[in-house]
Parts: sequence; structure tokens; C-alpha cells
Amino acid sequence: MITVTEDRFRLAQAFTISRGSKTEAQVLTVRVSRDGQTGRGECVPYARYGETMASVRARIEGLPPDITRQALQSALPPGAARNAVDCALWDLQAKQAGRRIWDIAGLPAPGPVVTAYTLSLAPPEAMRAAAAANAHRPILKIKLGTPDDMPRLEAVRQGAPRATIIVDANEGWTPEVYADLAPHLLRLGVALVEQPLPAGQDDMLAGIERPVPVCADESCHDRASLAALKGKYDAVNLKLDKTGGLTEALLTRDLARQMGFRVMIGCMVGSSLAMAPAVLLAQGAEWTDLDGPLLLAEDREAPLYYDAAGAHPPDASLWG
Repeated sequence: MITVTEDRFRLAQAFTISRGSKTEAQVLTVRVSRDGQTGRGECVPYARYGETMASVRARIEGLPPDITRQALQSALPPGAARNAVDCALWDLQAKQAGRRIWDIAGLPAPGPVVTAYTLSLAPPEAMRAAAAANAHRPILKIKLGTPDDMPRLEAVRQGAPRATIIVDANEGWTPEVYADLAPHLLRLGVALVEQPLPAGQDDMLAGIERPVPVCADESCHDRASLAALKGKYDAVNLKLDKTGGLTEALLTRDLARQMGFRVMIGCMVGSSLAMAPAVLLAQGAEWTDLDGPLLLAEDREAPLYYDAAGAHPPDASLWG
């Protein structure tokens, strides 16, 4: 049996990117129950990819109740619906076997991963204050993507002079804006720039100097999307809601590395249930951005544990 519920988790404060703001995480929780065991998975439908809570729920509820993880890969396309079911099936398999998921998958036992902490888009003074309040964190990711980003970037660096900075433009720049900002990104010690140009218009990156590594986010989904990114991007941001689950994400990660890409593991704004399988995926990644639970005012029972070492692998009672 496959069941789907809509859950909402209040955010600690409003979260803003160039496309808008939110005050809660709206997620779908999938439960797959068989032979007295239940596996869980979570997804975040994303309007940028044409998904709604209703459309993703309908896709999940249209699946046969006995679907296997292997059959799921062709039954649904990459996206949020397949992610939640795929992760629930992994969790179910672990529970049925009484073993941890990494043992079943033939992967090394995971350890904690240092994660970025995201500062949402705000006026420069507010971003300076937010950076100062989180200056103890090793990596700050800042949401930009407007024509007036330079004062924001300067403000964050002033607020957190020693933190590593990742910039996420969320497709918000033009080639001219990126070319103008690039030397300043280098000067201010930015380690990575995510998706500076809109997906579909990123061919121009192949002809632009990239003094700071550029990472594909909206342009990268699954293995099939990687070939078109060569020569334009230095890294790829893999998210379970884009790959359509852990099964495809592991394959995409391995192929990306074989192709010479550096790897970032990211997330939508969701609960610890969504981050749990991503911690497994993030082992060995150059960058990790799994801060969703850190942005919440409330979370799942048995949430992920975060400390100075980063996001720790999940307890079996949460997932896997």
C-alpha cells in the first residue's frame, strides 16, 4: 500500500530567493507498507519544474501498490514524485532486512558531512547581520540573483570575514552581470557560484572566463542532463527531488565524477526525512548544502543531528 500525506513545517524565519519568499516548508510524505513494515520518503514539489502538490500527489497515487524500486525508474520521470517513492522503498527494504541502508547498497558506512548554511535574499544590512550571527559556521551560502547584488556580497563578507562563501544566483543574472561580478567574487573569496544564468541560456558560459568554479543547479537533473553541461560548468548540484530519488542520484554522482565534474549535494527546504538519504549521497562530495532542518522551527521526530562536524547520518527510526 502506498499512502501520501501533505505536511507543513514552520520556518524559523521567512526564506527568500530571487523567485519569492516562503514561511513554511510544504512537503509530501510517502509511506509504503508491506508485510507489517513501513518505509517513508519525502519530497518537495517545485513550481520551477512545473510541479504542484496536487500534480505530484496524483502521480504517486497512480502507481501500482506493489511497484518495485527498479520498475519505478521507468514508471515515473525524474522529479519529486519519484524521489519520495524511491526513498520510501529504500527505507522499506532496510526495515525488512533489519540492516542499515548503506550495507544494503554496498556503500561505506557514512560519517557526518559539513554543510553550508543558507542566508536568504535581503537588503545588505540585514544580510550583514545574518552573516555576523552565523559567522561561526564554516560555509555560508548566500541567495542573490538581482542587478544589485554587489552590496549584498560585500555585506556578507564583512559580517563573516572567515567563512567560506557560496553564491547562488538562482538563474537571476545575465552574462553582462556575471562578467561584471566575476572579479569581485574572486576578490571576496567566493568558492563557488551556482547557476548564474537561466537554464537554456547557459551556452554562453562556455565562452566566458570562469575565475570562480560555476555549478549547474537548475540545468542539472539526472544522468541524461550531464553531457550538455560539459565545458559550461565545473560542478553539478545534485538534489534528490531533481534526480528522482537516491537510486538515480547515486548513479548520477558517479557518472559526474567520471566526467570530471566536482559534486555538490543540495536540497529543497524540507525536513530531516528529506535530508536523511542525501547525507548518504553527500559522502565524499566537494560541497554539501543540507541545511533544510536548520531553517525550520519544527521538524520530524528523531531529526538529523547537527554539530560542528556537520550533518550526521540518520538514526534508523528516521530513515534507512
